[in-house]
Amino acid sequence: MKHRNLLNFYSNFLVLLSMTAYFQVYQPSGMVDGTKAPQFRQKIQELLQANPKVIVIDFKDVSFMDSSGLGALVLSLKTVRAAGAKLFLCSVNEQVMMLLELTDMHKVFRIFESREELEKNIMNV
Repeated sequence: MKHRNLLNFYSNFLVLLSMTAYFQVYQPSGMVDGTKAPQFRQKIQELLQANPKVIVIDFKDVSFMDSSGLGALVLSLKTVRAAGAKLFLCSVNEQVMMLLELTDMHKVFRIFESREELEKNIMNV
């Protein structure tokens, strides 16, 4: 019984490690505007160093995004695609979604309602 429990533990641990290598999550907070755009792009560059297949940007704690933040998001998409990975968004609030829709960027990004929904679907992408 002890060996089976130990085996299950290591099996779960390896799945967790492979998922961490598979995708990386960035969760910015507050306003994503011209003052934070460079940090936003830098964080995406840092996440790409782990060679993930997917980068998730979780907007749960973002209260506002302006055109500079949108520019950083679009440049991040180009950077992620150039690295051979995919970029997904989740937990996008009404203001950010309105900005994405007004600029037709909601057609460019794969957007999930929540991180839970994303995690359920991520293996099917």
